[in-house]
Amino acid sequence: MGNPVRSRESGVQSVDRAITVLELIAGLGEAGVSELAAALEVHKSTAFRLLGALEEHGLVEQIGDRGKYRLGFGLIPLAGRVAERLEVTTQGRPVCDELAARLGETVNIAIPDRGFAVNVDQARGPAMVTTYNWLGRITPMHNTSSGKVLLAAAVADDPTALPEEVRPADRNALSRELAEVTAAGYAWSLEELETGLNAVAAPVRDHSGSVVAALSVSGPSYRLPVERIEEITPEVVAAGREISRRMGFWEPV
Repeated sequence: MGNPVRSRESGVQSVDRAITVLELIAGLGEAGVSELAAALEVHKSTAFRLLGALEEHGLVEQIGDRGKYRLGFGLIPLAGRVAERLEVTTQGRPVCDELAARLGETVNIAIPDRGFAVNVDQARGPAMVTTYNWLGRITPMHNTSSGKVLLAAAVADDPTALPEEVRPADRNALSRELAEVTAAGYAWSLEELETGLNAVAAPVRDHSGSVVAALSVSGPSYRLPVERIEEITPEVVAAGREISRRMGFWEPV
């Protein structure tokens, strides 16, 4: 039976070497197996295995029959996800600050990540009692306003995208609610994630019209009862549209 500690160390070393290979190729533009093996101080067979694994995932590609490798197109979606996060926070920050100041509540931007909603930016209103610091927090999709907006977009593209943790008895109700979210263009969460916490969210779209984030306003239920949520919903939707416009999306007239 193998040593699990040694196995983990070997795995970490392989990951480190693979990252170094990508960095070397990025710096050189293109590189061969011998060149990379020398830089890594490993045998050519080891370098070849690393390149094979990276090539299988589209992260590197061979240049014809020259024996050289360059970065592959598989890196584009990965880089795009990072750039997308930076873009939505950059474009959304002034809108969030203005909305938080006007409504006096916490405003967040969340993006989808591996089945959850991840809060990547936050602006706090001037209220003495504010909600929890959501920045960086991972929240469920099915019982948060931002999550519902993101999940509604995902389910519209793939009906099987409903979270597994939702009980079978609740799946039909959630599907109906998500259809309503898509039609209305916003989602509410009334004490679903936490007792005493209400929120409303609207979609943020990129230049292609795809929903890439959700803008939400949240606060304690005594300050954001249903009547107040209903009152501010048009402002939240308008703010989401403004960020979308800044992201390059123009709604058809």
